[in-house]
Amino acid sequence: MTEFLWRLPSRGDGRHARRDRRNRGGFGGPAPVTPVTDLRPGRFGPFDDLAQIIDAAELAGLDGVLAPYDPHGEESWIVAGGALRGTRYSRVVVEFQPAFGTPVYAAKMSATLQRISGGRLAWQLAMDTDTEDARARGDRVTGDDRYARAAEFLTVARGVWNDAPVPSAGFAGTGFHYEGTYYDVIDGGFRGILSGLPFPAVYLSGDSAAALELSAQHGDVHVFTETAAGVDTAIAALRERATAAGRAVRAGLELPVVARETEDEAWARVERQWREVRPDGTGARQHDLGDGRWAGFAELGYAANIGLVGSYEQVAHRLSSYVTAGVDSVVLSGHPHIEELHRAGEHLLFLADPAGRTLTAQEATA
Repeated sequence: MTEFLWRLPSRGDGRHARRDRRNRGGFGGPAPVTPVTDLRPGRFGPFDDLAQIIDAAELAGLDGVLAPYDPHGEESWIVAGGALRGTRYSRVVVEFQPAFGTPVYAAKMSATLQRISGGRLAWQLAMDTDTEDARARGDRVTGDDRYARAAEFLTVARGVWNDAPVPSAGFAGTGFHYEGTYYDVIDGGFRGILSGLPFPAVYLSGDSAAALELSAQHGDVHVFTETAAGVDTAIAALRERATAAGRAVRAGLELPVVARETEDEAWARVERQWREVRPDGTGARQHDLGDGRWAGFAELGYAANIGLVGSYEQVAHRLSSYVTAGVDSVVLSGHPHIEELHRAGEHLLFLADPAGRTLTAQEATA
């Protein structure tokens, strides 16, 4: 069964391509007043809209959500905690920078989140951030050193974690020691209520040799972004490195989607949003790659540039082709989020993954 996740918004939501016109969630300025607008204060806060999106993802049949790292948006750890508290079945992937704190602190927070959620938390380490963002956070580690630090981060986090229950013993750890370039730990290890929990699945990303090697050694899922040449070569390189390390790493892919009943309707939606950000010049079709993929999503405010445009059947067929190529985790995105989530749940997912999301006759009558 293919895993489908949904990337949550981090700076508000809305129908428009321009961020300054997305009024949902407290970003983009005040929403326009209509005859049915409730003007009473305190009736609907910024997080309520995000909570509705999280609920919609679970109700639509998505396997989980990604709370993205965004230096100018909502804090991903807070969003992830709210998502875990507000859902019953969804996996919640929190994306964060390894420099945000020590690996022991990240592991301790995660142990508590695993306790309250029944083990549904996962990690995604944000590695490929720009230099300005790093310096604004006070982080001086650059280049491939970021991946070396991330390797130590994950080694230490796993080292202090105990999957099996360990009785409490005052302030004593469980004997984990580590001396590295970036972290030193003496007698680390969780006991009591912080032990006996599953370690979060680790999602990683990036196309460089250092990124692939980090995933091969420490990752559970490597999330690629689509390129004009495809991702087959990158997936093969990941598999080769993982095999050499004696591990199996799943391949993931992040894809924005615009899917409608017909291909013309989908392109009409893309053209409307494109004209909002590019009112002059050629239309959105100039970035059509000709096989259901479109290379203009970044202009519309998406994290990934290449995604899928077409009818539900066309987009589902393309998603199925990725699965055939070895992708078994897909991070979808679309805005406005609630509306696009329901479209995905009602019209798309069962076509893309019929074996995993269609009831058999026996199941339907059970």
